[in-house]
Amino acid sequence: MPTPAPVRLFLDRTPSPIGQVLLVCDEEGRLRAVDFHDFEPRMLRLLRLHYGEAVLQPGAAPATTRSALAAYFDGDLAALAAIPWATGGTAFQQAVWRALCNVAPGTTLTYSGLAARIGKPAAVRAVGAANGANPLSIVVPCHRLVGADGALTGYGGGVERKAWLLAHEGARARD
Repeated sequence: MPTPAPVRLFLDRTPSPIGQVLLVCDEEGRLRAVDFHDFEPRMLRLLRLHYGEAVLQPGAAPATTRSALAAYFDGDLAALAAIPWATGGTAFQQAVWRALCNVAPGTTLTYSGLAARIGKPAAVRAVGAANGANPLSIVVPCHRLVGADGALTGYGGGVERKAWLLAHEGARARD
């Protein structure tokens, strides 16, 4: 069952070196979703999943959110931690997403490694599913998860963007 929708959700768009980024915030200024312009249908699907039929209204994201994202793309890799966010999802998904925030910029972790970190070492596939349902890409850094052999695996914004983000953060990943 979807989490009750915030009263209103606002959609903003901001440029980045890897394409226009969509930012969805609530009335309190908390980030609820982030995606790339060419994956807007996916973002809308995730919003419906978490909030039901919430209607997006045009509106500016808080200046602090926009500036933190710009700072990240300018090289301040710690800037994303300052962005307040909230999202729907199951308790398991929330645990995965919180654990993703503890994967340091410039490092990668395997899906099995993240499963172990949350105390569910047998839940590798469930971790992968939760990672794929993350509505807060970049900010909740799902791009830092890699395959068991260190190879890049799927990313909601495209594997090319995943590779760019990892290179931007100084992480070395295998193709």
